[in-house]
Amino acid sequence: MLFEEFNISGREPFEESISCDFVVVGGGMAGICAAIEAARAGLSVTLVQDRPVLGGNASSEVRLWILGATSHMGNNNRWAREGGVIGEILVENLFRNKDGNPVYFDALLLDKVLAEKNIRLLLNTVVYKVEKKDGHQISRVIAFNPQNDTRYILTAPLYCDASGDGVVAYQAGVPYRMGAEDASDYSEKYSPSETFGELLGHSIMFYTKRHDHEVKYVAPSFALKDIKLIPKYETIHPDMWGCSYWWFEYGGELDTVHDTEEIKMELLKVIYCAWDYIKNSGRFPEASNLSLEWVGNIPGKRESRRFLGQYTLNQNDLIGQTHFNDSVAYGGWAVDLHPAKGVYSSLPSCRQYHSKGIYEIPLRCYIPQGVDNLFLAGRIISVTHVAFGSTRVIATCALGGQAVGEAAAVCHDYGCSPTDLLDQDKMTVLQRRLQINGQSIPFIPIKDDEDISTVATVEASSSLSLSEMEFDGTWKSLKSGAAQMLPLREGVDYKFSAKLRSEKESKVNVSLWVSSKAFNYTPDVCLSSKTIALKGGVQDVEIGFDKCLERDQYGFVIFTADASVEIGMSSFRCSGVLSVFNSGNLEVGNHGRQIPPEGSGFEEFDFWCPDRRPDGKNLALGITPAIQDFSVGNLSNGFLRPGITTNVWAARLEDKVATVRYEWDQEVEIKEITLYFDTDFDHAMESVQWGHPEDVVPFCVRHFKILNKDGETLAERTENHETIARVTFPAPLRSSCVIIELERCLDTVPISLFEVSIR
Repeated sequence: MLFEEFNISGREPFEESISCDFVVVGGGMAGICAAIEAARAGLSVTLVQDRPVLGGNASSEVRLWILGATSHMGNNNRWAREGGVIGEILVENLFRNKDGNPVYFDALLLDKVLAEKNIRLLLNTVVYKVEKKDGHQISRVIAFNPQNDTRYILTAPLYCDASGDGVVAYQAGVPYRMGAEDASDYSEKYSPSETFGELLGHSIMFYTKRHDHEVKYVAPSFALKDIKLIPKYETIHPDMWGCSYWWFEYGGELDTVHDTEEIKMELLKVIYCAWDYIKNSGRFPEASNLSLEWVGNIPGKRESRRFLGQYTLNQNDLIGQTHFNDSVAYGGWAVDLHPAKGVYSSLPSCRQYHSKGIYEIPLRCYIPQGVDNLFLAGRIISVTHVAFGSTRVIATCALGGQAVGEAAAVCHDYGCSPTDLLDQDKMTVLQRRLQINGQSIPFIPIKDDEDISTVATVEASSSLSLSEMEFDGTWKSLKSGAAQMLPLREGVDYKFSAKLRSEKESKVNVSLWVSSKAFNYTPDVCLSSKTIALKGGVQDVEIGFDKCLERDQYGFVIFTADASVEIGMSSFRCSGVLSVFNSGNLEVGNHGRQIPPEGSGFEEFDFWCPDRRPDGKNLALGITPAIQDFSVGNLSNGFLRPGITTNVWAARLEDKVATVRYEWDQEVEIKEITLYFDTDFDHAMESVQWGHPEDVVPFCVRHFKILNKDGETLAERTENHETIARVTFPAPLRSSCVIIELERCLDTVPISLFEVSIR
């Protein structure tokens, strides 16, 4: 029994002091990725989350799917899904949870964090005070957990604010903005504030459940009484649920930090009114057996404070795809801004304008002004309101979080401050570490001096020579334009053949296009075009063009839309080879062609997007001369996904087993071998609600072995599904030869591998 006498002075809560290398405040995806990356680099990390679950807007409390540069596969950013820690999480979620259960995703995030022995996790813990020394250094942050009645005193040489509203940066005095800048501030041509307002609001999602009996619904008294107050109420339908109601948004005209509770109550009024409309208006008899299964208890926030850093990313950087020497992350979601009145606005619920490719984000956006030992991560980084319309999405925030986590590790290792990382030597170290861990910073290859694979003689049992994608008997209508993306070489006069089926005598236009920027995948330059006469029925056509490519890059063989014509398809699929179609995706404002407002600074262009699996076959084409871009030399070029070329080694399709042999002139010491597989970086891999057809990407090798020169097995994995497979040996090997043996998974997909590192 515990008994304490009356204490006239009162009592303080229990107090615990924690000293570590790195304190991360905020357990959303940015904070998680920062903490995991730093912990894996050897730092002791304290991760502070003010909610009972991890994930922030991606958690079961809000249930927003994770997206980033892929934009639901609805833009021209090919092979753009984020890698590194967030990529690892999404691939693992696909494996465990392909149907997108948000509760399972919560468990996965907790599993990932708890697996890191260097992370001390504090859930239900709210940071409420920041203390500084010398005006420019945070000395400690103070937090409280009402669940265990404990106050935490957290001290570290480095801090990261990934809290969403910037509780640490705000109290530390970092300059910030809320709302839209004037167009003249950064010479941005797109200034939506006059019509759309200056802030994006919050949203609350809800889920439904169908029963085997009729379910009554009585609206609570606080529910909105008139559904017609919602201008777009007629789009509400019982088949919609979850993220489909992202446009139930409110708060853009309020203070999105301090008025959050008021915003939440207004959104609850809207949701319960909408459900009353679905259940009791008489318009939806099919809803009689539906019940309201779940309503979010906290709103998902979009925008609040944006803190000023060493650089402020703006619209011109996104659209112009500015290159930065301190690039550490990238984005690619559209500039996606919403009307401030949200659900009560008669304006479109969003306006999305895309760039022609992904854009870079420099480290300077993650380093705030005025505070020397603080990093920013998540949606609070240094960007304008217009640029924020893109950088705010979860996967982009997570990629930045990983960059900050590794930046903290470099600071720790070199005994330096965040701004010291802008020195090119230290920046090179940071970028190399991120690349090795799968971050894939645009246009920067891995240059690892410790990788001894680069000084070995390398031989593969075979390499793919792509001369034909064989017709499999299926057809696809050309009701939308169809294109085959192929890695083509400068000056080569390619000839193609295709199989077409026409309802009648007709003509089809076939053309060869490239992107004006070799690293983009927006076909905006037509090199050559020809018209082919068709007769009714099935026919093989031969296609040649008058002009060759002027540089190595992806070419698009485009068949213009004609609903009376079908094109033969192939079940052959290969890393770095993709068919795309000029069809829309309204989820991301894609109507087939982007036509932005005049003078907005955005460009007009066509969208060419792939079909999702289980669709997404290639066009059945013959190719002369054969494409030879799948050689074993790609395994050491430093790129972990397709770029200007495939960057992948692929074996012949007929090989059920293929090998790559590394041989040195003398014995070397080998501690670790890392294989970088293809988990289809073009697949958006949404985390929740959006189900997926498979739990392992078909390009990913499942079964591989590491052998010595005598064929003895040194290591083996039979159920691999990961992008990065690291094989660490209990004791270093001494050998002059290692052989990687890989087994084919599917008859229509050749064995492939992006990179091998041997250290």
